[in-house]
Amino acid sequence: MIEWWAAAILMLGMVIGLMALCVPVAFAFLIANLIGAWIFMGGMIGIEQLAANAGEAVSSFVLVTVPMFVLMGNLFFHSGIAEKIIETLDRSMGKAPGRLSYISVLCGTIFAALSGSNMANTAMMGGLLLPQMEARRYARHMSIGPIIGSGGLALLIPPSTLAVLLGSIAQIDIADLLLAGLVPGLVLALLYTATIWLQVRRSPQAAPAYDVEVASFWQKIGMICLYILPMSLVVFAVVGFILLGLSTPTEAAAFGVLAVLILATLYGKLSWGMISRSVEGTLRVTVMVFFIILASKTFSQVLAFSGATSGLIRWATDFEAAPLVMLLVMFAVLLVLGMFVDAISMMLLTIPIFFPIATALGYDPIWFGLVMLLAIEMSGTTPPFGLLLFVMQGVAPRGTTYWQIVRAAVPYLICDTILLALLIAVPALALWLPELRL
Repeated sequence: MIEWWAAAILMLGMVIGLMALCVPVAFAFLIANLIGAWIFMGGMIGIEQLAANAGEAVSSFVLVTVPMFVLMGNLFFHSGIAEKIIETLDRSMGKAPGRLSYISVLCGTIFAALSGSNMANTAMMGGLLLPQMEARRYARHMSIGPIIGSGGLALLIPPSTLAVLLGSIAQIDIADLLLAGLVPGLVLALLYTATIWLQVRRSPQAAPAYDVEVASFWQKIGMICLYILPMSLVVFAVVGFILLGLSTPTEAAAFGVLAVLILATLYGKLSWGMISRSVEGTLRVTVMVFFIILASKTFSQVLAFSGATSGLIRWATDFEAAPLVMLLVMFAVLLVLGMFVDAISMMLLTIPIFFPIATALGYDPIWFGLVMLLAIEMSGTTPPFGLLLFVMQGVAPRGTTYWQIVRAAVPYLICDTILLALLIAVPALALWLPELRL
């Protein structure tokens, strides 16, 4: 019988090697699973068993949440509602120093609650706000930093597509995981806002003041009532229904889609073209996600059958290191992986290994899931290969260097680190809202 460490190295080595050869992530896992099933599960009988289990992996009703959340975000962006929100915030803040930087964080928080995609958030805000900041001679750290930081809020603030995927792969309660991210996400947004305030105080010329048409008090109230408050309908349809026990995450996601469609209709933005583009984008993402879930579930089964999972758990629990040290090691591994692979690949590689270890060390699985999401969010902006760094470079003004983007992102990575320390010191920050669920 092959040793557990050899089985783990073989399985992980096959996946990493195939991805290095540019094999798509889902297919790299499927190929490794077939070879692993042949070796560890008795040849063709093992492959047949793996195929039978694969159907169960993607037939769960809770997975309907994924296309619903993706569709909700697509409808929100393609309807043009996002642009109206930015315009409303812009006119409402008047001549506040650094107001476009603050608007980036506010929009990132609102869009996170409506889209669930960090890359979509970053790309959209970069396309809409960066040209305005550039025209008003904002320093790069005041324009790029807030956008790249707040773009990642979509991984924490529900509805988060990656949170649904993580909960499905790790087999933890998706509703609790979604709720757990709300308060830490808002705390992170406040930390970002404080960072901008400190930067403006330290260097006012980095965000020069300029003349702007100031809306009257009643004009501001009217715009907020027209474009901001209706967004609470969507948030309540998702988060409120789950918290009040009125619906499952799947049903709440469907209500969220309905809420966005109602708003698009009221604003006169609903059209067959908009719906067609939204559905097409949703289908593309959903097929990819379902392939990945199938590959991940079968990968976990092969690891368990080979003895690699139980061996890793024994090694981690027998290792003479405090649980906090092991947690920080796992967090560091995720940050390093983020330099080379995308978020979904990171989850596929680490969830089957990290979650059993975290459970054995006594960590709450919902809390640990949120810590993993924070690590994935940080890895997106961690140099040298953070994915959001390259997304930002794609939408940044001509002449913006990669290292300017990295320097702009550093203060927001420090905010992420502060949030990690808060989550470790006060786990209730993440867990109290799920505990209120009816």
